[in-house]
Amino acid sequence: MAKLYMKGPHKVDNQNPREETVKFLLDYSKALSVIDYKMMKFEALLN
Repeated sequence: MAKLYMKGPHKVDNQNPREETVKFLLDYSKALSVIDYKMMKFEALLN
């Protein structure tokens, strides 16, 4: 079997998202509309 773990701690210095990623997520969340109807939920992407 392959070993699927790393030896020792793995350090990643840059964990900040890019500006394009943040803009994409914010625009997507603004365009997403969730509609509750009785016992159902409908998602609509309004773009």
